[in-house]
Amino acid sequence: MNKSLAAAVLATLSLAASTAAVAQETPWLVRVRAVHIDPADKSDPVGGAGASDRLTVSSKTIPEFDVSYFFTPNLAAELILTYPQKHDVFLDGGKIGTFKHLPPTLLAQYHFVLDAPIKPYIGAGVNYTTMSKVDLLAGKAGLEHDSFGFALQAGVDYAIDKKWSLNIDVKKVQIRSDVFIGGAKASAVKVDPLLVGVGVGYRF
Repeated sequence: MNKSLAAAVLATLSLAASTAAVAQETPWLVRVRAVHIDPADKSDPVGGAGASDRLTVSSKTIPEFDVSYFFTPNLAAELILTYPQKHDVFLDGGKIGTFKHLPPTLLAQYHFVLDAPIKPYIGAGVNYTTMSKVDLLAGKAGLEHDSFGFALQAGVDYAIDKKWSLNIDVKKVQIRSDVFIGGAKASAVKVDPLLVGVGVGYRF
């Protein structure tokens, strides 16, 4: 009887320990990053004539917040968020106005599970960007309000402990818009920025 009781106690303790270990590995990971946006600055000739790439968009560094959910140790989904970001627009180097854009991005990720603190990953997904508060050429020019495109990602997490990690992340995002002057299409801009970020992550 004592042996049976001892075996039952050991089995219960083992199950509790296993449950606690699983509880520590929750599927949620959040990160905060500082991200530098470097636009590709490609554009069609203005008015269909002359040189290309005359329209450019300013680069800047922004805060970024993202939430990841791990379906398995390897497979995860990441939602990337920020608040509307203001950019300057230039024509032949001269400022012609500003606009704001909000670019939430959803990515499917593959994480390489290594027996080391360094955890690399790759990702691919979609970006939706909405343009707002467009003020170009004193209101004479405008942009499309919406842009849909692809996004590619590569990054590395460095585990500090079981919950905290440091992160380096690189993304290439497809963001494009037609430019209108007086209601007629005057050009098309490929912003297509390269985003390089560093940050910190927390695993719940």
